Amino acid sequence: MSEFPTKVVRGVTLRADPPRESAFQVVQLDAEMHEYPGMTPPAQRERLHRHMGNELGSLDIAAQCLADFPDAPWELRLELARQAWDESRHVLALYRRLRDLGGRKGEFPIGNFEWSVTCSLDSLAGRLAVQNRTFEAGQMDLLGSLPRHWREIGDEDTAAMLEAILNDEVQHVRFANRWLKEFVRQDPKTLLEVVNALQFLSAANEAVSAKEGEINAVGTPLGAPRHQTIEVNVECRREAEFSEEEIRAALRKAGLGSILASAALQERA
Repeated sequence: MSEFPTKVVRGVTLRADPPRESAFQVVQLDAEMHEYPGMTPPAQRERLHRHMGNELGSLDIAAQCLADFPDAPWELRLELARQAWDESRHVLALYRRLRDLGGRKGEFPIGNFEWSVTCSLDSLAGRLAVQNRTFEAGQMDLLGSLPRHWREIGDEDTAAMLEAILNDEVQHVRFANRWLKEFVRQDPKTLLEVVNALQFLSAANEAVSAKEGEINAVGTPLGAPRHQTIEVNVECRREAEFSEEEIRAALRKAGLGSILASAALQERA
């Protein structure tokens, strides 16, 4: 890997933001974003706009992995290329739906946190552990519940689009799980790369996380308590080949927000 430009966010050195069109305002913190409560028309457009920005970042990360690790196994490079293609389709689908709802690109600020953390790492195993196995697994959890909220307001088109995106995300997490196991089988020291990568992610998260009492740029309260729960997508995590113990750990971390999923897990066990 060659040297890359960096930025410092609340004391943590991260990879500098990727290029974006001039229409976009790129920010670094949740407090600078325009998240709205509920499902009002501005909230709907901001959700789609933010998701579009995140998918664009995922495309950049997969493509950057191809550029930075040309000696990776060919089969893994094919998976990363497929992921880049999938993410490009997601961006276009979200952009079309955003426009259908009267929105436009650049209507709201975007961030590049996932890119800046993941592409700071100098090992492919570390990047797969952080981006695919952590960020995208979290996206699977989110997409497990989001379609329901869109259907509650009568928007079947957006709900169906998000379910299609979820199907691709499962594969992105699954191939990372498989390749990480293979890397560790070939060289157990790979585990140290994964641990170091996750520790770096934890430090970055701690630095940039909103503090209690903070509000964002449109007055929405940030930090704890935010009255939000995490619903672990148990079935998709199984499909993505997380172990049962890993799923239980995710449920414990999520707390009461996943009590129904936890009950379902117990019934199946």
